Amino acid sequence: MSNPMRDYTPYQRGIIKRYYEHKPDLMLQKLSELVSDLMVTDDAKKRTRLWSQAETALKNLKVPSWRIARILESQDPNLLAEVVKDFF
Repeated sequence: MSNPMRDYTPYQRGIIKRYYEHKPDLMLQKLSELVSDLMVTDDAKKRTRLWSQAETALKNLKVPSWRIARILESQDPNLLAEVVKDFF
């Protein structure tokens, strides 16, 4: 079995490594931006897309599934904002 990281230069491997080291911070930043976007958008189609992105970010942050379900069911950006506050 080949190592897929061999296909990358040392520089590229460093970038990939740093991405995964900082992934929680990146997901938290993304979630914070989604809260802001959800607070101001009136477009139903855009809201649906933003909630889908929020679900992905919550899963990447390893938020408990019961909490994700509660947030998505309510579609309340304030509950999403509470998750962001919990990480600080």
